[in-house]
Amino acid sequence: MKKLALLLVVLISITSCSEKESNLIVSGKVKGLKKGTLYLQKIEDTIMVNLDSMEVDGDPTFSLEAYIESPQMMFLYLEKVDNNRFDDRIDFFADKGEVTINTSLEKFETDAKIIGSANQEKLVEFRKMMSRFNNQNLDLIKESFEAEKAEDEEKLMEIDKKYDQLLRRKYLYTVNFAINNKDLEIAPYLALSEVFDANIKYLDTIYNSLNKKVKKSKYGEDLKDFLEKRRKEEKALEEIKENSEETENL
Repeated sequence: MKKLALLLVVLISITSCSEKESNLIVSGKVKGLKKGTLYLQKIEDTIMVNLDSMEVDGDPTFSLEAYIESPQMMFLYLEKVDNNRFDDRIDFFADKGEVTINTSLEKFETDAKIIGSANQEKLVEFRKMMSRFNNQNLDLIKESFEAEKAEDEEKLMEIDKKYDQLLRRKYLYTVNFAINNKDLEIAPYLALSEVFDANIKYLDTIYNSLNKKVKKSKYGEDLKDFLEKRRKEEKALEEIKENSEETENL
């Protein structure tokens, strides 16, 4: 009887955890969509997971729900009847509450207009600046291609220098953007997704600037774990280097 009672308690506990009340509603309209399936997704342990889904049959409006413990990047995926998998997933920064996504079938990703959290507003702002950096990078690639055709080594060296400067500006902008938004979860997210390979002192600066709430968030905890891993790796590399130097001096 004791074993049976314990099993019932465990089952009830698991059921209550898996049936948490939704605290996120994602709704909107996909203009031109007559038939297809919409999925609300997130990445969990590098795997895309479906949280909710809805079949569309004539009415292009939709509403999807989920429970999230912390603000995070999520995805609206459209599985079309033509099985075309291009231009079919919208990413957005979700927070508890309501998110509205209006878009079109023809340009599902690029037409997306998203109204939601403060994190989403900052994500849009950040990406606008990143598009400028990317355009400058494309210009440099074009210049490099032309210089290679002309076999202009001096020009190629100049372009390489410009590329390094652009990359540095991009990294510094991202670090400063994260620090200036230390009270939002987008700060640790950008550290992990955009400048994870930067000098560890920059990542430390971002983490130490975060307020307590953000440090306890999903991405705050992930950044903390990532920093600990980076420190261990760098310490191990330093020890290998020191041992190598000692061996050479023998």
